[in-house]
Amino acid sequence: MGAKIYVGGLPYATTEQQLSDLFAAHGAVASARIITDKFTGQSRGFGFVEMSSDGEAQAAIAALNGTQLGGRTLTVNEARPQEPRSGGGGRGGFGGGRG
Repeated sequence: MGAKIYVGGLPYATTEQQLSDLFAAHGAVASARIITDKFTGQSRGFGFVEMSSDGEAQAAIAALNGTQLGGRTLTVNEARPQEPRSGGGGRGGFGGGRG
């Protein structure tokens, strides 16, 4: 099982292929994904890379964290599991009738 890496501070024009190529210099890239806004389709400036081994992931993190890409400083670290989101956005279970 590979290690998933969070990559923040990406220039908005960065492609998934460019992200993959950046990390490929440090080991085998299993996947590279840039997160986009679900309404506009534009990059949100961060993404995730999955490396084939933990050792390669650690090497990539050490080599790339704090480096510049397209004039922006990258934040590269081990991805944490996604926190559960609250249901929110609804009516909160309150009745809608008028008296």
